[in-house]
Amino acid sequence: MQTRLLQYFLALEREGHFARAAAACHVSQPTLSAGISALEAQLGKRLIQRNRRYAGLTEEGRAILPWAQQLVAAADNLMQAAAVAKGPLQGELRLGAIPAAMPAVGPLVEALLERHPGLNISVRALTSRQIERELAAFELDAGLTYLDFEPPSHMLAAPLYVERYMLVAARGVLDEKRPPDWEDVAALPLCLLHQGMQNRRILDARLGERGLALRPVVTADSYVALFALVRQGRLCSIVPDSHAMLLDGLDWVRTFALPDAEEGSRIGVIVSDRAPLGPLAQAVLTVARDISDRMGLG
Repeated sequence: MQTRLLQYFLALEREGHFARAAAACHVSQPTLSAGISALEAQLGKRLIQRNRRYAGLTEEGRAILPWAQQLVAAADNLMQAAAVAKGPLQGELRLGAIPAAMPAVGPLVEALLERHPGLNISVRALTSRQIERELAAFELDAGLTYLDFEPPSHMLAAPLYVERYMLVAARGVLDEKRPPDWEDVAALPLCLLHQGMQNRRILDARLGERGLALRPVVTADSYVALFALVRQGRLCSIVPDSHAMLLDGLDWVRTFALPDAEEGSRIGVIVSDRAPLGPLAQAVLTVARDISDRMGLG
């Protein structure tokens, strides 16, 4: 069985559209359709529901999906292992990162490229749950996410840093002489991430332990949106302290450290706990563990 046919099948399931799947595989739509028909003929089963267009997988298609994912990933890792045996690691490393961890992407990618300059690295902003799903489906090589709150299962992990909170406001909105406490913050007009984001769920849990609840005026799914809202001067926001570096030198914004009795939230790299570990996953895990050891988090 040719892995190319399985790649067509996986692309169609992922894209949900014949033309987009063909484009993703860099083939024509007739070629993709013919390849999937050939795969169905080899298996003697109908895998795709068709009604003029893609209408989902059949029961048989759903049954083979995880096996197809494993076979394609194993073939890719086989090629990588053969290539890296006597040469530098090359290829595309697919990294998913939660929005809260985006400032950590720069140092991690720099360390990876310093050690493996032949890599191409693709970074996507995803929720923690999306990262887990895509790692399980072999669609990511590694993720950058929270390690302790709703901890990911069946993963190998390396912590990179500990996240704490800061309050962000436009200049002149708050009394800058008195540091705010959580009771002050809960009474402010806020813009926050929505509750589908793990950072927000952690924040709500921490405030709940203090008997407080946050009721934001506006919710969003990106920190860029939150900063744009704060700049208008009406709303404040609570963001990870790792984002302070992105605000350095901006004269319109003020940041305030928030009291944090807890030890903070660890953020780090995760890869699927599989044996053998693919060369790309092993590379990012090794680099992350080196960073973790240097930071005293290992």
